[in-house]
Amino acid sequence: MFEVELVDVVKRFGTVTAVDHVSLGVRKNEFYSFLGPSGCGKTTTLRIIAGLEDPDEGTVKLGETVANDIPPYERNVGIVFQHLALFPHMNVFDNIAFGLKMARMGKDQTRKKVEEALELVGLPGFENRRINQLSGGQQQRVGIARAMVREPEVLLLDEPLGPLDLKIRQHMQLELKRIQKQVGTTFIYVTHDQGEALTMSDSIAVMNNGRVEQIGSPREIYDRPKTQFVANFIGETNFLEGTSSEAGVFVCKGLPHHVMVEEGEERVTEGVLSIRPERVSIAPDLKGLDNMFDAKVEDLVYQGSHLAVSVKVGHNLAMKIQANPAVPIKLREKTRIGWNKTDATVIKLEKDE
Repeated sequence: MFEVELVDVVKRFGTVTAVDHVSLGVRKNEFYSFLGPSGCGKTTTLRIIAGLEDPDEGTVKLGETVANDIPPYERNVGIVFQHLALFPHMNVFDNIAFGLKMARMGKDQTRKKVEEALELVGLPGFENRRINQLSGGQQQRVGIARAMVREPEVLLLDEPLGPLDLKIRQHMQLELKRIQKQVGTTFIYVTHDQGEALTMSDSIAVMNNGRVEQIGSPREIYDRPKTQFVANFIGETNFLEGTSSEAGVFVCKGLPHHVMVEEGEERVTEGVLSIRPERVSIAPDLKGLDNMFDAKVEDLVYQGSHLAVSVKVGHNLAMKIQANPAVPIKLREKTRIGWNKTDATVIKLEKDE
């Protein structure tokens, strides 16, 4: 059974279809992310789950209950927005306790729950701090504590880490995952940051133009993208155009001989082979891989953890490689590149309309 389920949900704003027949299911205790570029419909989908937007078509289910006509305040759902809207005139305790006081909870129980929430987010002893005395990361923790203190069955998070700088954001990603696993609450997270989604999520729905392009685990989304958009949006990749001539064989334009692929890959008359740069090996004496080609090094950029290498292979075909900095590679030298058939994915070619 799903904790949250959307069935053929549509939302229009005038002539614009923001959510276009979206169907998905979020399991209990899952960390589920909506990932996509700005304007893809992910925040609108989140607001539909919260009850802040009404779908024009389709069904929203919370557990076994159809929630289309249930108002937001009757849904056991917490929300953390990018702009936290914390009350600056209140201290940390009163910000977190606000919802409990509105629900007329007793003082002793309210204090106990606030203290538990502060412990959960790593801010014990911060009850009397003013909001303007907190760092950005600490304010985010208060926002999460405020949403969690009422023990929602589902917590919705709309790019809550967006305003933070890189190091704090990376730390908060791990903290959010820890909190989610500790309390077992279902988290639904909106982000445009691919690394963020890959780091935290159990499942990811990649969205584009109001539609869901692919749903899967982080590894499935990254290693086996089903569309060019997904392959291109989730990190860097090489696209090699070609056709499937037979099972396990892909003929790439510009390469001197065919490429071996897994036999289970889709047979396409027009398609692309997607290969991540870090899956391509490079060395003058390269041996033992399913696919190997002569190449020439065109560009080298040192990026700390790896060398970003651009090569020309076959009939002037450009490819990108992430190489180990310890590998001796020189500009303009002739070398060999290669990859195993399990490292590439065949995708049907998407043509511009």
